[in-house]
Amino acid sequence: MRFLLVLPLLLLAACGASDARYLIDNAPAPEPRRLVVGSIELRDVSLPAYAEASEILVESPDGALREIDGAIWADTPQRAMTLALADHMARAGNARVAAEPWPLETPADVRAEVRITRMVARADGTFALTGSYALTSYESVIRDRIERFEITIPLAGTAPGDIAAATGEAIRKLSEDILSRLAR
Repeated sequence: MRFLLVLPLLLLAACGASDARYLIDNAPAPEPRRLVVGSIELRDVSLPAYAEASEILVESPDGALREIDGAIWADTPQRAMTLALADHMARAGNARVAAEPWPLETPADVRAEVRITRMVARADGTFALTGSYALTSYESVIRDRIERFEITIPLAGTAPGDIAAATGEAIRKLSEDILSRLAR
């Protein structure tokens, strides 16, 4: 009988330690800038397949992307990137910003769509975030445009916390780049 009581504990112990979960760091925002629009809808950020996985990856010297043992993102990467970008844009500008679906009755002045083509902690000690974003306006409040971005952030190291911090800093830079196209 005693064995039956201890068996579940042994099975739990055999599962090993659980993975550590990491949040994307929330980089501080500058003073809000004045924008020509009052509201921005951010579509779900598009990520490459390897960046959609919950495991935190780092590039090895041979160019392969490898998982960091026991390190995973605290949220799904697409959702985390979208919400972090929307949050930073809202704090760094004077417009109302929300991720899709737009929660208000009146449509947003501008819709932003971000497509990331590369998001990687590189073997050379940098974090690379590249891709493009499109800005469009239903009411022609702004001129429609597509812009490319290439953001490189120095990594303090290749620990998961370092990658999370660099990811947050890259999101801050991307946010500020997008907002600069909408500034007065």
